[in-house]
Amino acid sequence: MREERQLGRSISGNIDTRSTIIRNHFITLRGKKRKLQSFAVYGGIFLLTISFLVYGNSSNNAVAEKPKTLASAEVSNTSTSTASGVVKAKTVSVDKLAAASAVTNLAETAELPSAGDLRESETSLTIKKNLSQNDSEVITKPDIVKPDTSAARGISSYVTKEGDNIEKIAKKFKISPQTLRWANNTTSDAIEPNKTLIVPLIDGVVYTVKDGDTAQSLADKYKTSAERVVLYNDIDDGSKLTAGARIVIPGGELPEAERPGYVAPRGRLSHGNSRYGSYGHGSSSTTSASRSWLTASVGNRYAAGNCTWYAYERRLQLGRPIGSFWGNANTWHTSARAAGFLVNNTPVPGAIIQNTWGGYGYGHVGIVERVDGHNIYVSDMNYAGYNVISSRTIPLAEVGRYSFIH
Repeated sequence: MREERQLGRSISGNIDTRSTIIRNHFITLRGKKRKLQSFAVYGGIFLLTISFLVYGNSSNNAVAEKPKTLASAEVSNTSTSTASGVVKAKTVSVDKLAAASAVTNLAETAELPSAGDLRESETSLTIKKNLSQNDSEVITKPDIVKPDTSAARGISSYVTKEGDNIEKIAKKFKISPQTLRWANNTTSDAIEPNKTLIVPLIDGVVYTVKDGDTAQSLADKYKTSAERVVLYNDIDDGSKLTAGARIVIPGGELPEAERPGYVAPRGRLSHGNSRYGSYGHGSSSTTSASRSWLTASVGNRYAAGNCTWYAYERRLQLGRPIGSFWGNANTWHTSARAAGFLVNNTPVPGAIIQNTWGGYGYGHVGIVERVDGHNIYVSDMNYAGYNVISSRTIPLAEVGRYSFIH
């Protein structure tokens, strides 16, 4: 009996021992399984993030391989026709920096050999991001996803529509009206429809490189830094600028002698509270009727050389035709109202400016080209002399003396 009890106890003890061993084995296997699962999850996240970055870089490289004119590349003679120029800025984004940080942390946790390289890359991205925030647009390098016909870096184009003006278009592209005027060699904010404008994507100067130009010489001339010229236009260190290439000089300022409408001083004439000189719209300025104005358009019944004749032609050019029989300038506000035109005391680009006084009793009309916080900029004919097209400024404080036909 005693032997049977001892034998039973011995068997029971062996069973308990085996159960403990088996339980510990399962616990160990469960722990390893959890570790494998965790490793698989982290590994999946790591691979997914790496794939995202690789795909993003390959996409950027594919875009960069599209034809585009750089200051350090040869000028292309071919034209690429596109419906619109969509621009994507190559900046250090928050998403890219966050992804780089996540990949680096995972690599360090897994003790991968590449962890050190990834940490250095993340640090470089952080430095570039801080630089772009401290130095406005210094490292921003726009890529033209769909290049315009010039395929120039940082330059797009825009075809005007009815109702557009320089100020509206500049606001659309987030640049200053001044930059847009300089790029298109115009002093006017009134723009005709279906006109293709050059649109730089940052404030500054659009410039065509000439023989002997360097980044430093251009920076000195246009009052900016050579570093910004090099970085914005993606110019390789030490490379020679290619004559004929069109670049953007970020933050550049045009010298007065190169600005649209500039006329060398020859003793300015004055007339009342206005001052006048040459008027330029488009690519040229003139002090007398140019060839494009010598022949009247069909429907122009006004006397050539008079202010009414010019106002009719200029409005037609802007895509805003008026009546052919509005009489002398001093009756235009009445005729315009009768024809359904809005007449008020608010100057806007493209409106006709009219006064009943002056002009030897016949009044005077012109075209509002631009308005700022101080002046109204007007183009007209027969103010500076018979058959002479000129421009002048009228203080905004005197707006109440005039009518504006819209």
